Amino acid sequence: MLKTVVSTDLSIDESMTIKKNRLAPKELSGDEKRICIVTGTHGDEIEGQYVCYELIRRINANMGNLSGIVDVYPALNPLGVDAISRSVPLFDLDMNRIFPGSETGAMAEHVAHMVVNDIAGADLCIDIHSSDVFLCEIPQVRVAPENSVKLMKYAKKLNTDFIWVANSSAVKPSSLSHTMNELGVPTVVVEMGVGMRISKEYGDQILDGIFAVMADMGIWTGETKPVSNPMVSTDGDVSVIHAEKNGVFLPAIKHWIGITKGEHIGDIVNPFTGEIEEEIFSQVSGMVFTLREYPIVTTGSLIARILGGAR
Repeated sequence: MLKTVVSTDLSIDESMTIKKNRLAPKELSGDEKRICIVTGTHGDEIEGQYVCYELIRRINANMGNLSGIVDVYPALNPLGVDAISRSVPLFDLDMNRIFPGSETGAMAEHVAHMVVNDIAGADLCIDIHSSDVFLCEIPQVRVAPENSVKLMKYAKKLNTDFIWVANSSAVKPSSLSHTMNELGVPTVVVEMGVGMRISKEYGDQILDGIFAVMADMGIWTGETKPVSNPMVSTDGDVSVIHAEKNGVFLPAIKHWIGITKGEHIGDIVNPFTGEIEEEIFSQVSGMVFTLREYPIVTTGSLIARILGGAR
């Protein structure tokens, strides 16, 4: 059932409306568990759109297996999705920096407040993000260190390749995940793929994990698939490589492969002179979980993240 979470007027007879689709058994006892699937906080991150579609489709095709409540929020930033914009258009605000919002605040703050109120009381929230257009990320869960103990049981069920316990931007104060965890709703952040596109294989991987989590919570009684045993890392396990020169990055490796210390990662080349400006080599051994997707780089551009010493 489609429900309006919040709707606020804009100029010229338009409005910003956030909706959710609630899927639930026909008869409720009042003791059902509730899970929230949230995405579209950044309008240029659309990997979650496929997850929402396929999750709803599979549940609708097997409603007899649903024994709890599933709330699906496909677009927390619908204006951004329409405009292919990371921020909220007109306001130039990163929506994941204004939670928990304010009931009497400006439009974006009011919207954030209403979203938080709607999710409040859920037994679990899964906040799905993509990377930007510059980088490709393998499916991963990001968890703030202070929440790692209580969230690990959910994170390990989500069928990702690894769990990154770190203070990344997606879990910092003012984010949805931080706010909901502070309010007592366990919230994990999933990140995968590349901005402005859908990686169906990644989406299917996460969907298997979501159904496994729902089964473990007693929300889903249908068949589920085995999930992977993810690597777990902390800040100290990750090596970050940045460009030292301007130019075009040409990778010499593929994404999510094992790499050894001293191995050639790629080159930054100069298309005007035909020369190699910088040869990039790994300083550690490990797995490449982030790799530059957009080839144009400047000094300081992120090239790769390597997971080393994972336990």
